[in-house]
Amino acid sequence: MMSAPFAGPPTMPFDTDRENPAHPPASSIHDDLSALKRPRKHYQWYYSTREANDNMWKCPQGVHAFMRAYYHHKSADWKQNQPFPLKSWTATELEKMPTYYIMDRNEGMAETVAKVMPSASEVAANEWVPENELAVYAQEYGRNGYQGGLQWYRCTTSGANTSELQIFSGRTIDVPSCFIAGKSDWGIYQHPGGDMIKMRNDVLTNMQGCHLIDGAGHWVQQEQPEKVSALLLGFLNRQRR
Repeated sequence: MMSAPFAGPPTMPFDTDRENPAHPPASSIHDDLSALKRPRKHYQWYYSTREANDNMWKCPQGVHAFMRAYYHHKSADWKQNQPFPLKSWTATELEKMPTYYIMDRNEGMAETVAKVMPSASEVAANEWVPENELAVYAQEYGRNGYQGGLQWYRCTTSGANTSELQIFSGRTIDVPSCFIAGKSDWGIYQHPGGDMIKMRNDVLTNMQGCHLIDGAGHWVQQEQPEKVSALLLGFLNRQRR
């Protein structure tokens, strides 16, 4: 697994032999984020809206420039990415994350990342997603838009898949497992309460490595391909013994 810790399937709304019942939050995190002194919103719920696709697909700066800034903002190249565990699922804790996760309420993702567009010299120095490779992504997303991928967020935030996943409530993953992420990736901490800890201690019973790689943010396999490949080969080779 890479970048997103797996904290197990959703719990049931009633007691089981391994889990306490799941309870809905007492108040809406969205209302609380909106009420902050600097009003904010959560990116996953923004990505679930109808306007998200057009905001990125038809943005003023163009798809190529949008993707350049988006890649940069969530990578180790953006030096402000210094993640740390959050204490709770509260607005005052969530607002500590960068705006590509906890967005300003009145801005879309296109406006959010435009503020951190890398300079021409930074773009020229980038080796992990050079301009000719980025152009392939930009051409395809420019042709089709982002809605296909955004459907994942709509299913997640609406709970559309929850009932099917609850079938596996309390189950563990018992095959050999490995987790790899960038040390500069906020994604490993975006769910306060210890997804990393739960993954390691409760969900994966045969975990054989948990690696946070220096010099990588959210795009770990692109930012540090040699290190990721070495870890994957080491993990696979151990299974042959």
